[in-house]
Amino acid sequence: MAESNWTPVFTGVTGRADTRVGPYMKARRYTLPEDAYNIESGEDKAWRELAAAGPESVVKRSLAAYDAASGSYTLTVFGEEYLVSPATRTISNLSNPSRADEILLRLAVPVYLVNARAVEPSGVLVKEFTGGEIFLKGTHVLPTDEIAKKYGSDGDYFLRAGMAELGGAPVRLGDAAIGFRPFPRVSMTMILWLMDEEFPARASLLFDGNADRHMPIDVVWAAALLACERMLKILN
Repeated sequence: MAESNWTPVFTGVTGRADTRVGPYMKARRYTLPEDAYNIESGEDKAWRELAAAGPESVVKRSLAAYDAASGSYTLTVFGEEYLVSPATRTISNLSNPSRADEILLRLAVPVYLVNARAVEPSGVLVKEFTGGEIFLKGTHVLPTDEIAKKYGSDGDYFLRAGMAELGGAPVRLGDAAIGFRPFPRVSMTMILWLMDEEFPARASLLFDGNADRHMPIDVVWAAALLACERMLKILN
């Protein structure tokens, strides 16, 4: 497997104060599937903002492509190409049409296109963002324990799943790790430590320090949750 040559730097919490938590999604509890989330109002808001945005600005900020004839965008999401139509409010997977519909993706895609900035990933991995600690506590915690249970005895299986489901590439962290981009300017890393005679398996999902510059923290969290769900839904 080809490994990424990107070497991340670790820190704890980003220093930027962020008051953007919650404008698009209110998470009630974690479950599969995603129907526990009240995201309809946030999705409507994002689509309205995208329809009003100038395509040239959207393309420059998000690294999407725009087709003037159809009024649609093409965006790389988890390594797959999606067709995004503001007029019909639809998102179609061009690379893998058989992939099941993902509710959280319907929110995250228009939000990213509206909010992305012309800023590359920093290369600094963080566990949380200032103002977003709620998404690491209680019922909002990402299901990394379930990731560890599923893959904790097989690092190669974890890497294969990460490349197939997240469009990622192996990086040299933990016992196995996959670096991936939910969106062109948003980078994340999922790390696995295998179980042994002394310790149980564990997993962690870290964010690039610039992720919250492209989406509100609640939608960064939604993209991270979607990554976990893809890893958990894959068949053995």
